[in-house]
Amino acid sequence: MIGIDVTSINRIKKMHEKFGKKAYERFLDEEEITLIKRVETAAGFWAAKEAASKAIGTGIGKECSFHDLKIKKNKKGAPKLKYSKELRKKYKIKKTYLSITHDSGVAIAVIQNSLK
Repeated sequence: MIGIDVTSINRIKKMHEKFGKKAYERFLDEEEITLIKRVETAAGFWAAKEAASKAIGTGIGKECSFHDLKIKKNKKGAPKLKYSKELRKKYKIKKTYLSITHDSGVAIAVIQNSLK
């Protein structure tokens, strides 16, 4: 199960300029927001959650919300994503791999899920 997403960094920047912290609260929890030091990171997190929802075939919506997906960083600072317990069980997800990059005004994320 693989998902990919590309997000405009400027789109996330404008959203944050207009709505402030509320913009980030739409797709991140407090712990995730503390990881945001630059808009590129926020755009990468948006792309990661979109990619994760695509990897299970639902997209963001009723079945999988932004808040069903949690992003943290490992000891080396690399991002990692975890699905909610309910989604991991429903889609038989054993392990999730995440890669995020940003350049030339876009953030791109790729998710690969291994299944049980």
